[in-house]
Amino acid sequence: MMEKTMVKVTGMSCEHCVKRVTDALEGTAGVAKAKVNLKKEQAKIKFEPAEVTVEQLVAVIKETGYEAQPE
Repeated sequence: MMEKTMVKVTGMSCEHCVKRVTDALEGTAGVAKAKVNLKKEQAKIKFEPAEVTVEQLVAVIKETGYEAQPE
């Protein structure tokens, strides 16, 4: 069953940053949808917990060069 989570993402400065984070998340197995908001500094992620954990999602964001933590 799909779950939703919010992750605080800091260090983004433009829409290119948003696209990088979105593409990285949506390219991760188990992620159905990611919506990243530059102004709110957050990512709303719909995912399958049997396939990927919130900690792994945070790690994916950090690998793209931004700071992240669960909200």
